[in-house]
Amino acid sequence: MKLSELVAALPGVISFSGGEPDITHITSDSRQVTPGALFVACPGASVDGHRFIPQAVERGAAALVGERELLPVPAAPYVLVPDTREALAHLCACWHGFPARKLIMIGVTGTDGKTTTVNLVHSILTAAGINAGMISTVNAMIGGQVYDTGLHTTTPDAPDVQNYLAQMVAAGQTHCVLETTSHGLAQHRVTACEFDIGVVTNITHEHLDFHATFEAYRAAKARLFEMVATSTRKDVPKVAVLNADDPSYEFLREIRADAEVSYGITTCALVSTLEMAYKPDVMRFVAVTPIGRIPLETPLVGQHNVYNILAAVSVGLALKLPVEAIQRGVKALKAIPGRWERIDQGQDFLAIVDFAHTPNALERALQTARQMTKGQVIVAFGSAGLRDVEKRELMGHVAGRLADKIIITAEDPRIEPLDGIMAAIAEGVKAEGRLEGVDLYRIGDRGEAIQFAVKFARRGDVVMACGKGHEQSMCFGTTEYPWDDREAMRNALQRMKTERFA
Repeated sequence: MKLSELVAALPGVISFSGGEPDITHITSDSRQVTPGALFVACPGASVDGHRFIPQAVERGAAALVGERELLPVPAAPYVLVPDTREALAHLCACWHGFPARKLIMIGVTGTDGKTTTVNLVHSILTAAGINAGMISTVNAMIGGQVYDTGLHTTTPDAPDVQNYLAQMVAAGQTHCVLETTSHGLAQHRVTACEFDIGVVTNITHEHLDFHATFEAYRAAKARLFEMVATSTRKDVPKVAVLNADDPSYEFLREIRADAEVSYGITTCALVSTLEMAYKPDVMRFVAVTPIGRIPLETPLVGQHNVYNILAAVSVGLALKLPVEAIQRGVKALKAIPGRWERIDQGQDFLAIVDFAHTPNALERALQTARQMTKGQVIVAFGSAGLRDVEKRELMGHVAGRLADKIIITAEDPRIEPLDGIMAAIAEGVKAEGRLEGVDLYRIGDRGEAIQFAVKFARRGDVVMACGKGHEQSMCFGTTEYPWDDREAMRNALQRMKTERFA
């Protein structure tokens, strides 16, 4: 593809000097540059891609894109843009023939519940006979194939997103459900995705290490709805699906779409609920909608999943899907890796692995556990290093209020001292009247912590490992070590059985 074709796709160009080379591929990693490449120099948190422009030229880059004035002038055509991350997304979209313009794009954002909601929407679309793709923080589903999207990644980077979308188009898919994190929105990973429907689950305390303030975090989430309002027009209206019970509602509804679908439990929303019945293995309720009452049954449990289901139902209504397809889709989704995932080794209590890693998510998970037992709720959890430090004590308060036994442990401490992270959580737990060595424990080894939690359990109790969910590694220092909470829980349960019958 000619460089000029790619440059024409950019929303803003400050200057463009050089010739008209043929471009063979696009990359923002100088190590992946081969002759004919277009190298996009993106600034990072610790490394600025502009530093590697000389290496990219040495490796044969045919052209360069940057957001810095360069002296001396590089020995390759140079495109100066206001924002290279934004440019990278548009360039990759152009390279793949603007695949999002050929798909009905549904973006889901929020602090908690995004992955579950994405899967619910995808299940409803599938039940309606729609050939739909999906990209979440757990995996991508394209043309019947499942692809791992990473270990600790949130939304994949723009080149990967556009590549996935192109694969969907090639596979004949017509719709895509895309999980859009605040990092993915702020860093332009989902720019050029031409959204038609935007969905928000909730916006609560999280990622202030990156966004600095809650207002900045909320503004990053709002970018999804700004893109819905301004993206390429297709054959469907632009729709905002908003949680009327969440404090973000009034803020987000100011971003005008063609239509708004509000959902909620405690407020007057367009889509609401009646007759909720919770059981350990099934949940039933009625969605009250503009087209009538829709009875729903799901193996997903807890009030938080009522919200997720209402959000997905709202998407189905926005797309005018048959009621029967909405019902089948909700019922068909059995489990999502690491989201309230039951681990059954024949024990006489409930063992759960859940991704809850924010104060709000932990509170919802523990409240759901309370609904399922008259016995103890026992939880093992931690908080990540080099991330939002304010939430550590907040999560301690939540656990101190809602759990009977609390085991604080490691959760990706990275280069931070683990003892300091656990101490911050413990302060919140102790503030709720809990005593170290009585109902509060600190065990740095996560496997030992889960084992310790299991030892407390008796018939009918609930034991939970929260914070890691589906993730397949844990970071100590700068190294990712293999780790799986589900396997750790299975091992703990098996060991308990062996010890009991020894």
